[in-house]
Amino acid sequence: MIKRTSFIEQLSTALRRSPVTALLGPRQCGKTTLARTFGQNRVSVYFDLESRPDQARLQNPELALSGLKGMVILDEIQSKPELFNVLRVLVDRPKNQTRFLILGSASPELMKQASETLAGRVEFVELTGFTLSEIKPKDERKLWLRGGFPRSFLAPSDTDSATWREGFIRTFLERDIPQLGISIPAAAMRRFWTMLAHYHGQLWNASELGRALGFSDKTMRGYLDILSSTFMIRQLMPWHENLSKRQVKAPKIYFRDAGILHQLLSLSDYQALTGHPRVGASWEGFALEQTLAILKTQQIYFWSTYSGAELDLFFLHDGRRYGVEFKYSEAPAATKSIHSAVETLNLDHVWIVYPGAVQYPIHEKITVLPLQNISSLKVSK
Repeated sequence: MIKRTSFIEQLSTALRRSPVTALLGPRQCGKTTLARTFGQNRVSVYFDLESRPDQARLQNPELALSGLKGMVILDEIQSKPELFNVLRVLVDRPKNQTRFLILGSASPELMKQASETLAGRVEFVELTGFTLSEIKPKDERKLWLRGGFPRSFLAPSDTDSATWREGFIRTFLERDIPQLGISIPAAAMRRFWTMLAHYHGQLWNASELGRALGFSDKTMRGYLDILSSTFMIRQLMPWHENLSKRQVKAPKIYFRDAGILHQLLSLSDYQALTGHPRVGASWEGFALEQTLAILKTQQIYFWSTYSGAELDLFFLHDGRRYGVEFKYSEAPAATKSIHSAVETLNLDHVWIVYPGAVQYPIHEKITVLPLQNISSLKVSK
């Protein structure tokens, strides 16, 4: 079993600070396992809100929950949204000492309800699939190919992993999306999701996708928002400021899990992956997610101008500006575009992340960094 120490620490901190902690993430990413592991050495009570016996125990939720001590875990909170009001009443009681850990697969309505009803009382922790910092170095290729969903990554073979991912995609389309109150034909969403795989790492263009699929721009936007709110797709927003250069203002689209991307592209093994025309984009998206897992910041952007200058990742930390460029190359160089980004955006430092093994500086503000060393990416205080 892979110990998820970083997320355990995040939960511990969040529950110490706030009466309610919401652990969010896609289905099958390990929320329940993490919550049960976290509660093992604590006084805790667990409720599965999709279980009939637990539903019966909560017929009068305020009465059932008010007498409990320690930590109360409410799994699949999206199935009983009326509990948000109950939690607000309970945590506002003067002598309340109980901490609530709520688990849910994100939906726009769930996030909105939690944020509004429990404003000032809830802290959010986002759980992802496995990351490089949690696995053995020798398994980096496997993580890239299979993605970070536990059952996909830990499957006995690549074939078993691909079979699990196909089942996940079908279940997500046919059951999970409807359970979130969203009515969209599974076949239409599958076509959109598959088409989107070919645009991984590229600028969002609703009109182009709409023409290819025969849907309106508004429909395309709605489908994209669904996949984003359920943690399937990341919309990386552009950074733009009052510069003389014309800057791109459309978001870039990335699959958050490389394994799901590869399944939709019918890439079931490493040989097929490395021979595919989109291998570079796949690796760069994978490297982006691993980098964001280390940075743990919400102020993330990309930067691009119509004259060709661009930066894959731009982020702010303590008032300083940093950049990261991802290169699927054995010997990446500091391009004119990178130097332009350093000068134009007044960056304090840029890292060029690549799949090699040697870290070295190529400029006082530019360092080449192997992806396997991404945990060493440090920013100045």
